[in-house]
Amino acid sequence: MQPLQFAVPLGALEVLEPYIRYIILGLVLVNMVTRVLAHRKHVNQAEDGEDDEELSRFLPHSITTVLLILASFTLLLIEPHGGMVMSILALGLFLTDFFEYESRRVEARTDKKIERPKAAVGASVLLLFYAAFQALFFLVEGYWNAVV
Repeated sequence: MQPLQFAVPLGALEVLEPYIRYIILGLVLVNMVTRVLAHRKHVNQAEDGEDDEELSRFLPHSITTVLLILASFTLLLIEPHGGMVMSILALGLFLTDFFEYESRRVEARTDKKIERPKAAVGASVLLLFYAAFQALFFLVEGYWNAVV
């Protein structure tokens, strides 16, 4: 018996079970690409002299972040331990993105140079490592079982 079988119809999620780790890995990679594009957009907006109110969020990046969180919650239902770690990392990435965007607005308002989103890049690299570990575990399974 699954712990959450009465709250969520887990049978419907069995279709995603073999693919969810690869979906998350793909979403992390797409999220990293959209982060680069969002940073370029923010730099261009700041150079054009727009104030902080005109510095807008990059919609594709916001969509990939939300999809990443939803996919990690789906993994949480399928595999509780790995899904919990993935969910915490995805939520941490979301919070980091939020505060990085606010710091870009402050930089634009005070006419400072727009810095790279270092914290968000670090969080996304950490998430990438864990998503790759989950998705590509079959590559290291022999070594992992020998150690653990």
